Amino acid sequence: MTEKSFFAGFGGQGIISLGQIWVYCAMKEGKNVTFFPFYGAEKRGGIARASVIVSDEEIASPLVTTPDSALVMNSDSLPLCEGMLKEGGVMVINTSLVKDKPGRKDIRIVALEAQGIAEKIGNPKIANMVALGAMAKVSGALALTEVEAILKKFFPEDKHSLIPMNVEAIQAGFDAV
Repeated sequence: MTEKSFFAGFGGQGIISLGQIWVYCAMKEGKNVTFFPFYGAEKRGGIARASVIVSDEEIASPLVTTPDSALVMNSDSLPLCEGMLKEGGVMVINTSLVKDKPGRKDIRIVALEAQGIAEKIGNPKIANMVALGAMAKVSGALALTEVEAILKKFFPEDKHSLIPMNVEAIQAGFDAV
């Protein structure tokens, strides 16, 4: 199994953190990974992208030019993701912020109200964790069996009180698709 994924949004949505947690989960599951972040110099509002590969086998190149799956967290990212997603690929769209629909008919579209679900849980900033859960389910790349342990290592100790909310968001995203 090899899954090439591409996550795209704007700075402040937690795209880079999502990518990091994604590969940490995969490593914990014994898989090979690559993580390639890309972001603008702005703190918030600029572009944020991450490409990841999760594989049972050795990975020859870290570049993701034609992903199997893509996450679109904002409207500006839709054309990019639509243009690069492989035929038959799956695109998860944060319909809380992305109102346009892709024009391609050869891909699977999964609508996810990531922002809305995060707000219901209690914090709109965890929309990326909702998206992580959804992407894990639709791609089949992660089992998410060790997600709480991963978050305990990922977040500094003074943020550990937020881990249950993040775990709930990941599960909500998984259940939403």
